[in-house]
Amino acid sequence: RVREDICAALGLKAPKVLVGPSDRPNLVYSAERRTDELAQVLEVVERHRGASGIIYCITRKKVDELAGKLRAAGHSALPYHAGMSAGERKANQAAFSREGAEIIVATVAFGMGIDKPDVRYVLHTGMPKSIEHYQQESGRAGRDGLESECRLLYSGGDFGLWKTIMRELEGEQAQIAERKLSDMYGYCTGVACRHRVLADYFGETLERPACGACDLCLGSVDLVEDALVIAQKILSCVVRVGGMAGPSYTSLVLAGSREERVLAKGHDKLSTWGILQEHAPKEIRDWVEQLVAQEYLVKTGEYNILEVTASGQETLRGEDTPRLLKPAKRKSKGRTSKAAAKSWEGVDRELFEALRALRRELAAERNAPAFTVFGDASLRDMARLKPRDEMEFLQVHGVGEKKCDDYAALFLPVIEEHRGESEEEAAPSNPVKPSKKKPSLAKEEAFRLFGEMCGLEEVAEHVGRAHSTTCGYLEEYIQAHAVSDPGPWVDVDTFNRIREAMRVLGPGPFKPIYHHLNEEVDYERIRIASACMANEAKNQAEGEMA
Repeated sequence: RVREDICAALGLKAPKVLVGPSDRPNLVYSAERRTDELAQVLEVVERHRGASGIIYCITRKKVDELAGKLRAAGHSALPYHAGMSAGERKANQAAFSREGAEIIVATVAFGMGIDKPDVRYVLHTGMPKSIEHYQQESGRAGRDGLESECRLLYSGGDFGLWKTIMRELEGEQAQIAERKLSDMYGYCTGVACRHRVLADYFGETLERPACGACDLCLGSVDLVEDALVIAQKILSCVVRVGGMAGPSYTSLVLAGSREERVLAKGHDKLSTWGILQEHAPKEIRDWVEQLVAQEYLVKTGEYNILEVTASGQETLRGEDTPRLLKPAKRKSKGRTSKAAAKSWEGVDRELFEALRALRRELAAERNAPAFTVFGDASLRDMARLKPRDEMEFLQVHGVGEKKCDDYAALFLPVIEEHRGESEEEAAPSNPVKPSKKKPSLAKEEAFRLFGEMCGLEEVAEHVGRAHSTTCGYLEEYIQAHAVSDPGPWVDVDTFNRIREAMRVLGPGPFKPIYHHLNEEVDYERIRIASACMANEAKNQAEGEMA
């Protein structure tokens, strides 16, 4: 319908319409009723500790409250909503992009124009107002193609809250908004494959029989064994109430409520009164909504009066059995999607975290988003292949000639440090194909100029490389030639200040040293000085042994 509206608005005559697939198989969808919000949020956040995540809330007040609670629980979380100043929003967005903060808690004001591919989870603490909105917001997860979680917490109250927020809408606009809200609630309470429901909504067909990437297909939820009996009881009650009740009232009758309105209408005399009294009205209401979502029931009119559909009649005759979720707690969240299992296969998790820390540090130095250094897919591949030199580094996913020139000298030492003695002696478990890469002419020329004690800016200009790339060459030169005197690259006073800071704080990481020096000495000089001091210590140790 939207495509048709666009064509009509532009006055297009028989245009060629190209439609890309909306399904994102690397996203793991799940939806569960909101019960203990903070506990449910922390369960997701702590399982993804160290990873980037977006948490959406419906109101600004909820954003501020939840961000505060997460910080109190030890998580680096920042708020984002339209009630903040433009400067605050910009600063918090930048901190999230550069991994200065792991979590952004936001209203839907956050997201447009966000280009952060390594968001590992998107959590909604309330139901979005439409499936279109949910597809867009949850779709900010996993843009690097790696598995990412999309969790949705909902309650029946969300429906009413959105109706209040949208109360100014009138006529057709109001009807469309309410229909979309109903579709969204149907997604939340439904028991069909989440990927399939989303694909169907956007007019596509999911060819996979089971997605393997949602709570229902992964078996993370329990289904009622006697679903047919429960469904027949609910449908029978709808028939006996006689087109007079919506979901909440029907649930009260089934639970055996003695509320005044039930007694006044004489519905306590129905044969279906109390036939599900072992269950709470809230649990029964969930089943009613699930039957609506599967089209065994339909809501009609302004008050959502329930009616039994043709499919519902078949269920009453025992010819069709719906799927209903158990009201019990969900199974352990330990099961993972096929995409998750494959993407982590053979990855050294400890090394991956060390590489992430280095990436974060480099991003801070360059004042740039972390993913511009390397994406998560590249870091996982490094932690899987554990390259030993530039030729092997080039075999890592996402590493080309320039990335290799810029970062090999920085990442290879970290990988070497984590390889371990036993692996040093054994053949590599993931052999890589030999590379045809030739030594970089720019690097060779930079090494020659460094040997002549030329400064960084001069060398960068001469070899036609960025300052940061040339600094990487210098670190590699210092390591290769066991240089212990920083010479023309770091002046004596600055070198002594860095040395004293490292004596107090230790040799790394560099961020505390940077702050200890009142942010007056840039990361590059700290890194160069550190490399020289490492060679100095090594030379002293060898001298003592001799």
